[in-house]
Amino acid sequence: MLKTHTFSPLAQQQQQQQHQQQQEQLQQQQQQLQQQQQKQHQQKRSRTTTRRGLYTTAAAAAAAAVTAAAAAAAATAVIRRARSQQQQQQQQQQQQQQEQQQQKQQQKQQQQQQQQQQQQQQQPQQRQQQQQQQQQRQQQQQQQQQQQQQQQQQQQQQQQQQQQQQQQQQQHKYPEKEICYF
Repeated sequence: MLKTHTFSPLAQQQQQQQHQQQQEQLQQQQQQLQQQQQKQHQQKRSRTTTRRGLYTTAAAAAAAAVTAAAAAAAATAVIRRARSQQQQQQQQQQQQQQEQQQQKQQQKQQQQQQQQQQQQQQQPQQRQQQQQQQQQRQQQQQQQQQQQQQQQQQQQQQQQQQQQQQQQQQQHKYPEKEICYF
């Protein structure tokens, strides 16, 4: 004869309750597992984000250092260029000043040479003037001599005239007698 199990309603309720409790426990366990997995995943994410953040901050710091170094290098290059330009300008100014001084010296030398040439040209002119003055003096002396000679001639003529007058007077006073010689 087969035995048939007959379940009372209480037993059924108890089984249902146990089954529900088991399901609830399973759900709770699943939820806990999910929560733990989420936490782990979040922790991993946070770690990766922190690592990424660290990497990004390190990269940013390195980039900032590189940019700062580049800026410093550019600034030093600009300063060096400015200094070199200033030095070049100063050298150019010094060269210009030296050239100007050389030009002034050359002009002075040219002026001195011109003055010397003028003096040399004036020297023969002065000699000519001196010669002309000497000639004029000689001419004056000759003229004076001629005047003196003329005066002497005039005096001689006057003396001759006086002598002639005296002779004439004597002839009037003492007429000549004819002397006859036999």
